[in-house]
Parts: sequence; structure tokens; C-alpha cells
Amino acid sequence: MRCNYTYPTGYKIEKAFWTESLKGAEPPDLSNDPEYSQRLQYLGDKQQNCTVRLSHVTLKDEHMYYFRFITDKDDGKWTGYPGVTLNVTDLQVESPERVTEGDSVNLTCKSSCALTDRATFIWYRNSQPLTERRDRNNELLLQSVRREDSGRYSCAVDGHTHISPAVQLNVTYPPRSVSVLMSGSGVIVEGDSVTLNCISDSNPPALNFSWFKEKETSAVGSGQSFSALQSGRFYCQAHNQHGSQRSDAVTVTVHHVAGGNVIVITAASGGSVFIIIFIIIIILFILKKQRNVKAEDLTVKENDLNSCVSQSVSVHDKPLSELDSANDALYASVKPKRFRGKTPESRDTEDILYATVQHHRKTETKRAEENECQYDDIRVHQPDAAVR
Repeated sequence: MRCNYTYPTGYKIEKAFWTESLKGAEPPDLSNDPEYSQRLQYLGDKQQNCTVRLSHVTLKDEHMYYFRFITDKDDGKWTGYPGVTLNVTDLQVESPERVTEGDSVNLTCKSSCALTDRATFIWYRNSQPLTERRDRNNELLLQSVRREDSGRYSCAVDGHTHISPAVQLNVTYPPRSVSVLMSGSGVIVEGDSVTLNCISDSNPPALNFSWFKEKETSAVGSGQSFSALQSGRFYCQAHNQHGSQRSDAVTVTVHHVAGGNVIVITAASGGSVFIIIFIIIIILFILKKQRNVKAEDLTVKENDLNSCVSQSVSVHDKPLSELDSANDALYASVKPKRFRGKTPESRDTEDILYATVQHHRKTETKRAEENECQYDDIRVHQPDAAVR
């Protein structure tokens, strides 16, 4: 802002500055204001020139500015009046806050400047120029708007570096690309759970979800997640205020094997999945067969063990009378040799000696080896008759 001033002779300028307010005893110097200290530069002097430069002008800078100087005399203070009015113009984009997919929308680049008819406008989306749209007028027409048209739009006048502030264009649309996502393994043992999640692309995001089982009219669940506990084909439906869309169905199959349930989740199509299920069933059948064979082997071994125990009991439980008879037979052939003593006392001693002779039976031993019973020969050893 160019400025010149004069003052009476005999006065000496001590201070010259710009202010935006005349309130108070002494108006403030803008060069000391943090809002202006980095942008305001006084180009004048203390004689006649009072030019000032304001950089990085914004809409907030639009108001009245005053030049003021102070001399060395008490009555030597003057302010330029009525001052300088600064009008700030700007490019602004006018756009509806939100539009629905398929609608048509007009964006307008407005300016308070008086532009010539030759002015050409350049449009930007997300700071990237729309090179295919260089309109002579100040309107940008988007016919049958799409989701991809969402973004921040700004405009500029060709030949000028200034770009308008960006305005957000929000394109809303109903749910699209709805699908079911399975969490966890595809094979679930009874007692575990399989969770199905409904995924969709929509603006605003879908908040209402419904779950259905094919061939049934009423919903079987709600919410973005659903736990499937029975066989069937399930699908979800996502909703927002602009519409709804359903997903493809997924198959949940419950197999009863080995005394439990196995839940197998398969996609709606694909023959390889059925092959995998068939292989799983074969493996489970083989495992069950092996368990049955092991059970039979265990039964046979238990029977053999019981037989061995029975034989052992039969040997040890043999009546002692038979053994005693055999021992008696051995001892029956033993005849005491009488001494030719002359006194009866000697004969009594011999009878008492043979009366104290006892025979001992050695107990049979058993050794088990590799689940088979083997027995040693049982032999009874009789001590020889004592000979004196």
C-alpha cells in the first residue's frame, strides 16, 4: 500500500508506523503484533514515504489500516484519516456437501474479482489437475457421479498461481461387493464355533446386517457376525439408507464321525472342495478302523494274560496231599540202620534222630517275558537221611 505524508516544519519524526485500530490512548504498532510481525514490512522513511507491504494476505486481513507518526513535540502526533481500506478477494468452490451415486452435480468457482470473459478456470481433485476439464466458464459439471468422483476439489484461474481452498465432495452409495468371510479353520470339532462375518463397501458404512438360510424366508440372525451351528447354506444382507445387497451363500456341513460332530465349511461352488471332504471322511474311517484293530489286539492279549494267570493258579493250588504222598513214597523206602548197641537207650536215640528228619519243597518260579508265560520245572528235593 503506497503512502505519502507531510508535517509542519520545526518537527522531528521520532516514530512512524501502521495500525488497524484507533482505540485507546495510543494505537498499537502492527509490526509488534504476532499476527503481522512476520508479514508486515515498513518500506517508508521518517520524511515523506510511508509505504507498507503486507504478504500472505488472507480474508482475515480485510479491514481499515491507518498510518500514524509521532514527533518530538507533545502536540506533534498525527494519524492519516480516513485510512486505507483493504478488500481481499478469493476464489471459492461452491459444492453440495453430499450427493448420491448416479446424480448430476455442478461445482462453481466463484471470485469477487472482475474477471474478463477470456478467463479460463483450472480444476483440481485431491491437488491433481483435471487436465480433461479446462472450462471457460466457472462451472464444473459431473454427470452421473460415481464413487471415484469423491475427493477434495479446488479451482484456479489460468495464468495465476493462487488456488482456492479445497472443498470435499462426498458421494454416497448403497452397499457393494458384499461377501462372507469365515474366521478360523474350515473343519470345526464339536464344541468349537465357526464365525461368519459380513463384509461390504458402502458410504455411509452399513450398520444393519441380516443373516438368512436358503429356502427360509425369515432371518436366522442379525449383526455383522453370525455363528453357524447347523448344516445349510447361509448368506448375509447389508443395509444402509441408500439400499441393500446380499452376498453369495456359503455352505456349512455337519458330519457325525467318531462319536462327535465335525463342521465343514465349503464355498458355494468348486468341485475340489468336495474331493477334500471325501478325503477327510476316508482318513477318519481309516483312523476308526485302526482303533478297532488295536482294541481287538488288546482284548486278545488280555485273554492270554488271564490264561497264564489261571495256569499259574492251578499249579500252585495243587493239593499238598499229592506232593506229600510222593514224598512219603520216597521216605517209605528209607530204612533206618540200627546200631548194634547193647543198651535200650541207644535204640531210643536212633528213633528220635529219624523222627526229626524233614523234607522241604522248593517253590516253583515264574518268569513272564513279552506277554508269554513260561514255567520252570518244579522239582522236590528230599534231604538224605542222616547217617550217624
